[in-house]
Amino acid sequence: MKSFKVLVAGGGSGGCSVAAKFASLLPKGSVGIIESAETHYYQPMWTLVGGGMKSVKDSAKPMSEVLPKKAVWIKDSVASFKPKENTVSLSSGENVQYEYLVVALGIKLEYNRIKGLPEAFETPGVGSNYSTEYVDKTFQSLKDFKEGNAIFTFPNTPVKCAGAPQKIMYIADEYMRKHGVRDKANIYFNTSLGALFGVKKYADALWKIVEERKISVNLMHELVEVKPDTREAVFRLLNKPEETKTYKYSMLHITPPMGPPDAVKNSTDLCAESGYVDVDKYTLQHTRFSNIFGIGDCTNLPTSKTAAAIAAQGNVLYQNMKCVMEKKSESKEKYDGYTSCPLVTGYSKCVLAEFDYDGNPLETFPINQARESRLAFHMKKDIMPTLYWQLFLRGMWNGPRLTRKLLHLGMSK
Repeated sequence: MKSFKVLVAGGGSGGCSVAAKFASLLPKGSVGIIESAETHYYQPMWTLVGGGMKSVKDSAKPMSEVLPKKAVWIKDSVASFKPKENTVSLSSGENVQYEYLVVALGIKLEYNRIKGLPEAFETPGVGSNYSTEYVDKTFQSLKDFKEGNAIFTFPNTPVKCAGAPQKIMYIADEYMRKHGVRDKANIYFNTSLGALFGVKKYADALWKIVEERKISVNLMHELVEVKPDTREAVFRLLNKPEETKTYKYSMLHITPPMGPPDAVKNSTDLCAESGYVDVDKYTLQHTRFSNIFGIGDCTNLPTSKTAAAIAAQGNVLYQNMKCVMEKKSESKEKYDGYTSCPLVTGYSKCVLAEFDYDGNPLETFPINQARESRLAFHMKKDIMPTLYWQLFLRGMWNGPRLTRKLLHLGMSK
């Protein structure tokens, strides 16, 4: 049986960056990474792919290039966790032993929870920026649009990058204006949520934008069925659960329901009632097993699931887990819930939302980031991808906390 000092389950943003931190600390071969995918994707770029500004290829690198060289890559997937035995079972049937475990398996897309999917993606007008299989369909649907309803959805589950469902809507609005079809379009944002955005400061700014652009927002609308033959989308009205409302569509962008990975959900010792890894919200240490930590979308941390959140979580996890490994007293590092969502509002502007667990803005720049900004768009499109590949995945980027303190002359958290 293979055995590692540190075993990382998952080679996505969280897994790769944390593995890099520990691989630089420990002797070669001490860190194992379980990951079956051959390609690593910078997923925040897919909003721009759906808008025709980037390609899927631009968002991809071979997994072998991004995983730390001193770590051992286990090309397999997790079947189950056995935390009482300090082992992980793989899909191949093998078991791997560990002294310390980091769970970083991400979140599972569940398109099939919507009746008519994924079959409807084979038909015109239906796309989704959340999958490499369907993101190109989004831009194709936009190019093919002539008139009618363009509908953008948000599911009744936790999601990764909660701003993405409306980012593509603002891009579509500008694209339609540039191509002379906006006056023939009805744009709808049908969201399961009871608000346009979870933080009031940014929600207020976004309400102004949707009103100026004559975009209709329908709250408490959950997509439950797609009928591609008649080009209809059926929504459950969450404030009247027994009722549904059907909309015709010419373009339909779907954000799928999401849930915890099966391996996490089925490991009852590991997960909370929600099915996500049960960790302390400040230390990222598991609530029952002191040698297990979790990071990112697979955890039950009550913050928005973004790459920016993972960057901030990474150093907290590293410092706290290192203290456990070295039998030292608890680290002073605490995660404050920092997350960021660059809300792209077109082909050149962006609202840069940054906030903590309590919904308090934690803005990097000493300006009002709720205003649309060309600088924020440039950061999203051109700077953040380079930062991701060159620093973040190498364990060298822990978020903008120090930059924020510097720019605010030490007056910010």
